[in-house]
Amino acid sequence: MMFKKLSFLLSLLFFTTLFTQAQTSLSQDERMKWWREARFGMFIHFGVYVQLAGEYRGHQQAKGGAEWIMNRMKIPVGEYRSVGRQFNPFKFDADEWVKTAHDSGMKYIVITAKHHDGFATFDSKVSDWDICDTSPYKQDILKPLAEACRKYGIKLGFYYSQAQDCDQRWCLL
Repeated sequence: MMFKKLSFLLSLLFFTTLFTQAQTSLSQDERMKWWREARFGMFIHFGVYVQLAGEYRGHQQAKGGAEWIMNRMKIPVGEYRSVGRQFNPFKFDADEWVKTAHDSGMKYIVITAKHHDGFATFDSKVSDWDICDTSPYKQDILKPLAEACRKYGIKLGFYYSQAQDCDQRWCLL
């Protein structure tokens, strides 16, 4: 397991270096040109936290976005994991989401691939706290979303948090 993690980190460092080198040949203004021209896009927060809809044990979350509910409402890890076992976005339709974005004039979509609770919306090889291993849905949602984005000419970005990974059993900053 340690070898897999080290291999992953070295690969990540290699590709980050390549990306950084490619980006340094362009000015900041050139790198941001597409963003300024795009002007309109969608950020999708999607994961276990949507299951709770900002409410825990009859109390509304007092501050912050619903994606912070585990942290802000001090939900124990085991209890939150049981919510993950119920997370079943069976009505998810990547083509419909992206077509709607496209038809509305959006130029990009950013989605949470993994938020602070550590839950991945793809089949993670690092942890079983993901949509394929934990939830009854058992399907990666990022791959069909990427395919639909290619189909409709929408740029796709992933929000991937490692800053506060609640999968590490603490999560209550």
